[in-house]
Amino acid sequence: MLRLLVIAGLLCIICYMLFGKWPWQMLGGQVISGRGGRPAARRKLIDARRVLGVRQGAKADEIALAHRRRLSVIHPDRGGSDEEVHEANAARDLLLEHLKKHPKDRA
Repeated sequence: MLRLLVIAGLLCIICYMLFGKWPWQMLGGQVISGRGGRPAARRKLIDARRVLGVRQGAKADEIALAHRRRLSVIHPDRGGSDEEVHEANAARDLLLEHLKKHPKDRA
């Protein structure tokens, strides 16, 4: 029994090293939940809101203003990094795209 656990653990580690994901991450994300769609997509929206510091019902102008404020803090000229800027841009794009597709959800 112990051998099986060790082998399963090693296979999980090998999978992570080869693909950059754990086996359960590769299998997950296919479940459709009630209103919010896939859990992974919903998690991305929550993370995007956290990055920009906006609430769930934010409008397009609020998202743009929060993005501008965030960039003024994390810009590379002010000691930030390009990675943070890319993350903020991706968050803004994701929230605005979601707002266009689902106007009733309000991002």
